[in-house]
Amino acid sequence: MAHATARGSYGALAERLNQMPQGAPPTDLLFRILSLLFTEREAALVAQLPVRPVTARRAARLWGMRESEARAVLDGLASRCILLDVEGPTGTRYVLPPPMAGFFEFSMMRVRGDLDQRLLAELFWQYITVEDDFIVSLFTHGETQLGRVFVNEPALADARSRADDAPNRLQVLDYERAGEVIGTARDMAVGLCYCRHKAEHMGRACSAPQAICMTFGDTASSLIRHGYARRVDRVEGAELLSQAYEHRLVQFGENVQRDVAFICNCCGCCCEAMIAQRRFAAMDPIHTTNYLPYIDDALCNGCARCVDACPVGAMSLVSVNDPAKPRRRRAELAADICLGCGVCTRVCTHDALWLTPRPERVVTPVDTLHRTVLMAIERGKLQDLVFDNRALASHRAMAAILGVILRLPPTKQALATRQFRSRYLTRLLERVSV
Repeated sequence: MAHATARGSYGALAERLNQMPQGAPPTDLLFRILSLLFTEREAALVAQLPVRPVTARRAARLWGMRESEARAVLDGLASRCILLDVEGPTGTRYVLPPPMAGFFEFSMMRVRGDLDQRLLAELFWQYITVEDDFIVSLFTHGETQLGRVFVNEPALADARSRADDAPNRLQVLDYERAGEVIGTARDMAVGLCYCRHKAEHMGRACSAPQAICMTFGDTASSLIRHGYARRVDRVEGAELLSQAYEHRLVQFGENVQRDVAFICNCCGCCCEAMIAQRRFAAMDPIHTTNYLPYIDDALCNGCARCVDACPVGAMSLVSVNDPAKPRRRRAELAADICLGCGVCTRVCTHDALWLTPRPERVVTPVDTLHRTVLMAIERGKLQDLVFDNRALASHRAMAAILGVILRLPPTKQALATRQFRSRYLTRLLERVSV
């Protein structure tokens, strides 16, 4: 149902957004969403912004206006968290985040009176969940995805007590634990869960807490500054994580090892990422943990607690095929669907479930740039990332992107070379491989 026809300012903005690795296919619904969030003038101006952060002076040159006027526009957009304003030693820089994870979520991270959030929630639901183009583009194109699951840390503690033999011993890295992200974050904020807040406006929300989703670093600082999230310290962050564990929520965060920007605490009924996993599991829409639940058939009594707790339907009950007890059932795991979150192991009252290592470790990108370059290559958008507004990116940005490409496996380098069509890049890769 995607429409390629541009519609003035909103069409230009939609085209600009769809150039991002986490694109937004242009449809009638997207134009309606953008018209709620942007004025026509704002849409026309934001469509001209580059991917990389810009100063007010740079924006003024792009827009052909005075710097003071450009700053007023940028500050107005940042005040609604459509742009993120990042304060640094050289001043404030402004950056347009992708629709998701980005300004779609930010628009629902607090209760607002300046726009019709009920209408916006309905449009998001139709565009993301019903219409399909967006969620398919976001979650199923390419091998590298936006988000990953963090392992339930109490489940790890239970598993360690079971893993006496070396093959089943868990090797947990710091970046795999949400507790480590919270404990080392520079800035941390909590806001309303976009998914459950949206579902509430539509009469679909579950009873899980809403004020529980966390952002970190520069993203958190910007959201705090404009009242879209509340600053929390490490103690409260740990308490929120414990609350999420108690409500059997899954920790879904940015798919990077360093400087994670967000961790959402997701339910299986409202969360778009969990819905995508159920619908498109064969395409690996979410990076899983490095663990899978092991089921002890001798201890499992078929109570179905794990089936009810699983957010993506990876657990089911099957017959044990015992002629003496024809109605007896046991749990069965669909490993290709399983996130490895560990939620199921925490609800088992017969100690029949615990986490064990996956046969092969899941690869997590090092940082946001690494993830972004991988996503751009796999989705055929590397040129859109490098060439911004038909102008070559800055030398610093170009060097950073090339640095990532040079460290990629040969197959990914070949994809990058074909898309970039650069003799310089081809010769550089040839020299490195010699």
